[in-house]
Amino acid sequence: MDVFVMRHGETAWSVSGRHTSTTDLPLTDNGRRIAKRLRPVLPNETFARIFVSPMRRARETRELAGLGNAAVIAPELARWNYGEFEGLTPEQIHDKASGWLIFRDGCPGGEKPEQVGARADRVIAQVRAIDGNVALFAHGHILRVLVARWIGLSLGAGQHFLLDTGSLCVLSYYYEIPAVRVWNGLLPTQDQPQ
Repeated sequence: MDVFVMRHGETAWSVSGRHTSTTDLPLTDNGRRIAKRLRPVLPNETFARIFVSPMRRARETRELAGLGNAAVIAPELARWNYGEFEGLTPEQIHDKASGWLIFRDGCPGGEKPEQVGARADRVIAQVRAIDGNVALFAHGHILRVLVARWIGLSLGAGQHFLLDTGSLCVLSYYYEIPAVRVWNGLLPTQDQPQ
């Protein structure tokens, strides 16, 4: 079993560094181009189940990647709720809360790390009960927590797994031990030699 994990393509706020959770932004033109890079790879795989965050940017990435209408909307894959930090840049947040780290501190008026960790654990339990490959389309911070929990680390270890927009990751097993096959994999653009 392989779990193909995709972070949505670029949005205007991901370019400007603003934290986006409940604001339902579309992909930029470049974000759509990046999402289409997944098209030659993903339709060649057979998926027992496809899960997607309810947010537009994740759903649009899935569609552009060529994985049609078979997806199940999974609220557990929604973006970390930033509460009062919604729309702010890291610099603006640090002006209000010096030394802030989402994986440790959570967000005032939003989610605590334990809540996001519990969501990731529910997704993992659901995925592990499926016989066959699974695809997940979601967001940076929830996926960073998910990879940490997949390999048995604390949710705070998600801070060590950087994840670019439009990246392709693959979680798998080494024998029966949960493992990371690919992390933050970027597919070449059509402009670049392969």
